[in-house]
Amino acid sequence: MISVKKLSYAFKIGKKGKENIVPVLHDINLHIERGEIVAIVGRSGSGKSTLLNLISGFIQPEVGSISIDHTQVSGFSETDWADFRLNHLGFIFQSFQLIPSMTAFENVEFPLVLKGVGEQERKQTTIEMLRRVGLESFIHHYPSELSGGQQQRVSIARALILNPPLLLADEPTGSLDSENEKELLSFIKELNKEYGITFLIITHDHEVASIAHRKVEIIDGSLREGRMLHEVQR
Repeated sequence: MISVKKLSYAFKIGKKGKENIVPVLHDINLHIERGEIVAIVGRSGSGKSTLLNLISGFIQPEVGSISIDHTQVSGFSETDWADFRLNHLGFIFQSFQLIPSMTAFENVEFPLVLKGVGEQERKQTTIEMLRRVGLESFIHHYPSELSGGQQQRVSIARALILNPPLLLADEPTGSLDSENEKELLSFIKELNKEYGITFLIITHDHEVASIAHRKVEIIDGSLREGRMLHEVQR
């Protein structure tokens, strides 16, 4: 599903020709199988968010290669990446990234609009997706009228609406209280078990990582394979 080979990355700070080079990632090799939940765990500044941005195409790799779902994405143009993300990737963000002027229904429907899906099909698919995440009673509510847990479920519904095989989650519980965090983690396990969705979760929280089939630690820009989490049932 995801194959990262010999990936390195450094930020360049300062004027062109006089940049300071700040190494971030060093010779990263990572393979994620379809249907896995993999957690990449690291402290702030360890390079985990940079790795996620490289895998999702928001940063272009300079050294190494990345393939997703048997597609070599290294070297993609911005247009290529926009199309690929729409068709293959779903995103769950710490801050939900919902559009405040849109209802729950409209937020979830939006990727279908971008895809050019007809109105009747959009309506049916969106309502079914909101039902699937337990929010069929809140379709006309705006984000400000929803709890943090409900907003995160709307963002998950939006991430799932085009049936992507891979969901990338960046600190998905960072804005949730402990009760909503527990609910969300249980829901991620449910989605993985029932639909075989692959999850790559970036987190600093070992409690969040405990739901993964496999934990990988990132320390000072290098990966270290963690133990298999045998207590999690696939």
